[in-house]
Amino acid sequence: MKTLNCVRTPDYNRAPSERQTDQLHVLNMSFYRNAVWFVKGLQEYTKSGYEAAAKHFVPADLDVDLSGRSFIITGANSGIGKATAQEIANRGGTVHLVCRNKGRADAAKEEIVEKSKNQNVHIHIVDMSSARQVWEFAQNFSQNHSIHVLVNNAGCMVNQRELTEEGLEKNFATNTLGTYILTTALIPALKKVEDPRVVTVSSGGMLTQKLNMDDLQFEKGTFDGTMAYAQNKRQQVILTEKWASQHKEIHFSSMHPGWADTPAVQSSMPSFHAKMQSKLRTEAMGADTIVWLAVSSAATKQPSGLFFQDRKAVATHLPLAASRSTPQEEEKLLAALEELALKFKP
Repeated sequence: MKTLNCVRTPDYNRAPSERQTDQLHVLNMSFYRNAVWFVKGLQEYTKSGYEAAAKHFVPADLDVDLSGRSFIITGANSGIGKATAQEIANRGGTVHLVCRNKGRADAAKEEIVEKSKNQNVHIHIVDMSSARQVWEFAQNFSQNHSIHVLVNNAGCMVNQRELTEEGLEKNFATNTLGTYILTTALIPALKKVEDPRVVTVSSGGMLTQKLNMDDLQFEKGTFDGTMAYAQNKRQQVILTEKWASQHKEIHFSSMHPGWADTPAVQSSMPSFHAKMQSKLRTEAMGADTIVWLAVSSAATKQPSGLFFQDRKAVATHLPLAASRSTPQEEEKLLAALEELALKFKP
C-alpha cells in the first residue's frame, strides 16, 4: 500500500543540525505510524476483521421503523453510500441522495426503490467540491424539507493536485470544506427535530496523520493524494469532536468503514485493490456501522463526538504516535474553514 507521508514545515530559524534532527524525527514517526496502522488494518479493517467483530453485534439494534424520519446521504450513488441508503430505505426512511452525476443517481434510486419498495427516495444533484453549490443546496433544503440525520459520506482522493473552479484543492474542497459547509448550514434545521444525528464517514487512514495547519491545501512540496486524503479525514474527526462540544442537542459521530471493495477504492488505489481484493469487505459491511450510528438507539447511548469502528467507539490516535493536535491548532482549523466557507456563501 502507498506510504502516507507526514509533512511538516521546518523552522528555518533553527540551526541546521536541529532542523535535520527535527526532520528525521518526523520521518521516523511517519514510518512508525504507517507500519503500526497497516498491521492494525490487516487484523481489523479486512473482511475477517468485520466477521470477528460482528459476532458481538446485537441484531435487534437495527430492527427499527424509520417511517417519518428524513436522511441526507452524500455520495450515495455507489459504494457504501448507496449501501447505506438501501438499508435506510428498507426500514421506511425518507432518503435524500446527494450525488454529483445525475445518470448514476437515477440508476441508484431505481435500484433502491425496487429493492425496498419505498418510493420516498429523492435525488439532489450537488458537487460537494463546489462550496457555492453546497451552500445553495443546504439553504434550499432547509427551507423545503425537514432533516433528522445527515450522513457525510461523499469523499474524494485524486492523486494529482487539482484545483476546483473556485480555486480550491479538490480533496480538501470535497472532504473537509464541503463537509464543514453542509453540516454547519444544516445544524439549525437539525435542532428543530427529535433525535437529530450527524454521521461523518472518516477513515482509519487518519491515524497516520497529525493535523497540519501549515499547508491546508497541499501547496508545498510534492503532492501525495493518499496523504492529503488521510489529512482530510483527520480534520473530519476533529470537526466532529468540536461540533459535539458546541451543539449538545445533536448526536455527532465519525467512523471508519474498514477496507471495503468499492468503486472509489478501485479507481483511486488500484494497486492496493489488486493486492487486497480477496480480503476487502463488501459494501454492506462497510456501511453497517454508518447505519447503526444513523438509526439505532444503542448508538445515541454513546457520548457524542466519538470515532467508531464496527459499532464500537475506538481511539483516535495510535499508541505513542505523537499525532495529537493542540487546542490552538484545532481552533485555527475552525477559523480557517469558517473564513473560507463565508467567502463562498451566496
